[in-house]
Amino acid sequence: MNRSFLQQLLDAPGPSGFEVRPARVWRAEAETFARDVSVDVSGNSVASVRPDGAPRVMMAGHIDEIGLQVTHIDDEGFLYVDEIGGWDPQVLVGQRVRILTRDGDLPGVIGKKAIHLIKPDERSKASKTTDLWVDVGAADKDAAVTMGLRVGDPMVLDQGMIELAGDRIASRAIDNRIGAFVVLEALRMLADDPPAAAGAWAVATAQEEIGYQGGGARSSAFALEPHVALVVDVTFSTDVPDVPKKELGDHKVGGGPVLSRGSAAHPVVFERLAEVAEAEGIPYSIQASPRATRTDADGIHLTRTGVPTGLVSVPNRYMHSPNEVVSMADLEHTARLLAAFVRSLETGTDFTPR
Repeated sequence: MNRSFLQQLLDAPGPSGFEVRPARVWRAEAETFARDVSVDVSGNSVASVRPDGAPRVMMAGHIDEIGLQVTHIDDEGFLYVDEIGGWDPQVLVGQRVRILTRDGDLPGVIGKKAIHLIKPDERSKASKTTDLWVDVGAADKDAAVTMGLRVGDPMVLDQGMIELAGDRIASRAIDNRIGAFVVLEALRMLADDPPAAAGAWAVATAQEEIGYQGGGARSSAFALEPHVALVVDVTFSTDVPDVPKKELGDHKVGGGPVLSRGSAAHPVVFERLAEVAEAEGIPYSIQASPRATRTDADGIHLTRTGVPTGLVSVPNRYMHSPNEVVSMADLEHTARLLAAFVRSLETGTDFTPR
């Protein structure tokens, strides 16, 4: 798999609603092998292989990440922020940030009252985002404004991708920029070995982390009118201490993709994904989704008259933290599974549950 592209994608800052930079990286890579590469008004990036084929397959992975946004600049030049997406505020304390301003990127640090100054009975209390601030070194508000800072400026934690032992990588943006990476890698495989019947579209969707009504996935599915959709996201790996397998299932980093059953995961699509995985020798585990999946699948499967949708997830450690961890083998297996699924389809493939 293209590690250079993966690192560029993960390192490009792009929180929900501000995904322009990683989307540009994604489209530039897509243009090296795909057809009809474009971006829509919602910020969704789209690329295709064999667009005249049938059935029409949409492969979606969201390209946004969680971040922070400036809500106030006080007279002393400190920035106050709100969350873009869901944070555990404890991981924010003491972090460096990269603020995306109209004049370029600015570094900053997240500040909190020093432990020495916190009363003993308050030291065990969890920090809240509203208790924190960002220090850019400005002498006062006028200096901060002169630097180009404005209310509404987004920021991300300043953490680049690193390689760990074996085939593991860590990054702040794995959820879910690896989904956008995987669907484009699957499309690359289909460009190298085209499907006999199906047409395939890879979509890097916008605003999943804040898209409570479906985000960019819903609008892109409406436009593409797919006959079937495959969503790639991350799920909790349960191979770390104190994570309850009886609630979440048994999913290991390096154990292969996770196939969802229930909720937005269509039963016919699930069975076909499992059959293809077994035929291809791809390891996988199964996750129950009795209610919402909390992924793009929730926005896609009820679009128009309904889209049979499969959810394929990559086991992820330390989700919504500065250092999420996944296995490169899992990314490879997930891309292979998607490509093989698309190749398995015939023009008249019926997804109606009977």
